[in-house]
Amino acid sequence: MTVSQLLLVEDDEQLAEQTARALEHRGNRVAVAHNSEQALALLDRLPDLAGAILDQNLGSDNGLDLIVPILEHFPDCRIILLTGYGSITAAVAATHRGARNYLTKPASPADILQALDTDPANPALPLPATPPSLQRLEWEHIQRTLDAHDGNISRAADALGIHRRTLQRRLKKRPTASDYQRDKHFRED
Repeated sequence: MTVSQLLLVEDDEQLAEQTARALEHRGNRVAVAHNSEQALALLDRLPDLAGAILDQNLGSDNGLDLIVPILEHFPDCRIILLTGYGSITAAVAATHRGARNYLTKPASPADILQALDTDPANPALPLPATPPSLQRLEWEHIQRTLDAHDGNISRAADALGIHRRTLQRRLKKRPTASDYQRDKHFRED
């Protein structure tokens, strides 16, 4: 698929600028929004939209909430959701709402374009060679538990069987880009 017009919704302005430049360098036109309100306003001004890259956490907004309005305006738009942490719950919610794929940050422009172009239901897609790191799995489990308890730290800590302060300390130890690169390196070997 040759994507001509993309919508990038990312609240980190520097990351949005870098990602948009890289996608434009690959021959795409990129409209950028930093929150849901800006994204919805752009939908009325864009004549076409082949793909949308949505950050899940947009400050007080959630990128998941943009999937349905985008598909109402552009039914053939291929949507992927980007997030700083992987969550099976969010991935399922994204695909149920109509997203094509779900990527964890950091994602390269090549990863983004591949996710837009790849049909995730394709049985020929290779599975990862190795499982993610223990730190990443722990992070994802914590995030699923937080999601299940509407972000309430105390209730999530109770569900995890740990003290609230312990959970807060673990949340500060968010997996870094190097952790994701290490996971990716192991999958490529």
